[in-house]
Amino acid sequence: MQRVFLLVIFLSTFFCAGAQNINGIWKGKLVMEPGGCFPVYNIELQILISGPNITGRSYHYSDTTNFVKEVFEGLYDSVARSMVIAENSVATFRIPPDCIPCIKRYALNFHTDGTEQQLRGSWTGKTMDNKNSCPPGTIVLTRIEKSAFKADLPPKLELRKNELVREIFVDTGNIKLDFYDNGQIDGDTISVFVNNMPIVSYQVLTARPITTTVRVDLKRPLQEVIMVGENLGSIPPNTALMIVNAGDKRYQLYLTSDDHKNALVRFIYEKPK
Repeated sequence: MQRVFLLVIFLSTFFCAGAQNINGIWKGKLVMEPGGCFPVYNIELQILISGPNITGRSYHYSDTTNFVKEVFEGLYDSVARSMVIAENSVATFRIPPDCIPCIKRYALNFHTDGTEQQLRGSWTGKTMDNKNSCPPGTIVLTRIEKSAFKADLPPKLELRKNELVREIFVDTGNIKLDFYDNGQIDGDTISVFVNNMPIVSYQVLTARPITTTVRVDLKRPLQEVIMVGENLGSIPPNTALMIVNAGDKRYQLYLTSDDHKNALVRFIYEKPK
């Protein structure tokens, strides 16, 4: 029994260590075969993964005044660390009149050397009028912290007050966040945003944790985590217990959200003494 127990621990550790949080903003260069408006495009993917499902927005641009904004969906294979993303509509575009937006499909794989994270792969596509194929190409993206474009804030962030619960000073990089229902499980549903970018979307709080991570270091010295109550459950307001594990430190916070306010926790990097 002991050997079986140790094996279970090893496998659990292995899979937890191998899991990657792909949520966030990724930027890179989209290179295509001859025939496009430009030989190289900047590209930004804003990715949100919930289980195997991917949603998000993409920006293709030469600069922030010449761009195409699209929305996409896809599927993520956490074992293979691969994904397929398909843009399904153009939200808006500002490009030269002789160009036409391209609706793309991406096949990407996650890579890391321990310091830098990348999404690499290829893409194909069709013009917005579905008459012609776009010249295919390759793509390499690196995780970034801030979008080149102004964020489209959801109403629950823009119209509600973000009430500060606590500021936590940390001297470690990766911070693990676990969200539980606080008290009786009553169907509370939450979304979680980091610096106004979604990392958890419409997840129901239970006795099992909703787990995500944020990174705070010299390059990312401030991270604002906002819990948004998407409903009030059967026992208002929407309440959550958030367990924070930052290195050898552990914090237990009680968060409350309703129709007028969200719960904000601010993480600040503090250089080790």
